[in-house]
Amino acid sequence: MRIAVNEVQEFAKEIVKEKKQELGEKSSLESVDLLSRFLSSGHSDESFIIDIVISFILAGRDATSAALIWFFLLVSKHQNVKNEILKEINDNSEATTFEEVKDMVYTHAALSESMRLYPPVPADGKEAIDDDVLPDGTVIKKGTRVAYHICTMGQSEKLWRSDWAEFQPERWLEMRDAAAGKWSFVARDPYTYPVFQAGPRILNDIQTTVEMAFL
Repeated sequence: MRIAVNEVQEFAKEIVKEKKQELGEKSSLESVDLLSRFLSSGHSDESFIIDIVISFILAGRDATSAALIWFFLLVSKHQNVKNEILKEINDNSEATTFEEVKDMVYTHAALSESMRLYPPVPADGKEAIDDDVLPDGTVIKKGTRVAYHICTMGQSEKLWRSDWAEFQPERWLEMRDAAAGKWSFVARDPYTYPVFQAGPRILNDIQTTVEMAFL
């Protein structure tokens, strides 16, 4: 185990070293990745930066693999969705940048819909550091652990209508140009769709799941 931990740490150190070198050779911040932003914002504690890198590697890997397993399973069972995704891929076959790939709104919708039904993290919990009161009036005492079930919320008829059990990427889309058949992606608020959590503790590392899945 110690050898494995050292291997991961050395790998992360090399990533940080290369990024520092890249930033040192440029007069301005051209990269917008999170590591570049951390290093450019004055974080000098290398052990902290290395821990951040390891966190992204491990969390991003697990969340992405879990999300894609369910995504491909659902797509394989819905030929109409598969056809739409393949059409979108063919229409964007010349896309060379991530920003261009992100314009594949139907694929984005299908990923969001699969994570609604089967989120990478199905449940989570928090511990109250002080006495608090929830919006519905429930009193929470300091030290109380409160759990919420993301999977259950994604399968709630109250939140997602009576057809919640159906895999429908279209629920995330609205027609932008009917003549051209162009769709726009419509995001849901994080309290309805808490796959990435919500509020000040929104999970950027899990949110990279969508970006990694696109790539």
